[in-house]
Amino acid sequence: MISEPVTMITDYALGAVSAVLGWRLYRNAAGERARRWWALAFGAVAVSALLGGTHHGFASVMSAATFALSWKVTVLAIGVFSFGMMAGSIFATTRGTARTVLLAIAAAQLVVYSAWMLVHDEYGYVVLDTAIAMAALALLHGWSAASRGDAASYWVLAGIGASVVAAAVQFYGVSLHEHLNHNDLYHLIQIAGMALFYRGGKLLRDRTAPDRA
Repeated sequence: MISEPVTMITDYALGAVSAVLGWRLYRNAAGERARRWWALAFGAVAVSALLGGTHHGFASVMSAATFALSWKVTVLAIGVFSFGMMAGSIFATTRGTARTVLLAIAAAQLVVYSAWMLVHDEYGYVVLDTAIAMAALALLHGWSAASRGDAASYWVLAGIGASVVAAAVQFYGVSLHEHLNHNDLYHLIQIAGMALFYRGGKLLRDRTAPDRA
């Protein structure tokens, strides 16, 4: 009955880790909007991974409608992940007009992506949306690390690096064994990436005043 057991298990592991880390971020947000938005992003990863694991594992016994619905929710949740990460990082690295403009752009990206994915299924669009988000995070935190030397940004950049490695493994179909394919490796590496993001996320603070620059 289970189509891809290892892929399902590693997806579930990614979902469980993301859910726990997201809950800890939310519980320790201490009023910081940056951490709250990141907690939402972690929750979205948890949803997408748990549904993705179910999608991979039980594809052979799902009805066509359930199969399609699970995939739609999975890809839409990934869009929420991208937006949550960008919103949190925008709060942590910018303020004033720049923050307002960047948040509007991030929200517009989420709306466009969600509307597009409602009528498309190709995973390439998911990759594109995530790549844009990771590039935005790299720019924001690269600038913040260089100009302010904040510890959070170094951890975030490390998380981005792990995510890039995971994406490359998946894209190039790197497999270590017939029972440990590129999707399985992607999930395992991305778990490490989420742990690195968490280390940075719990250090995020809203950039609200010059004395907190």
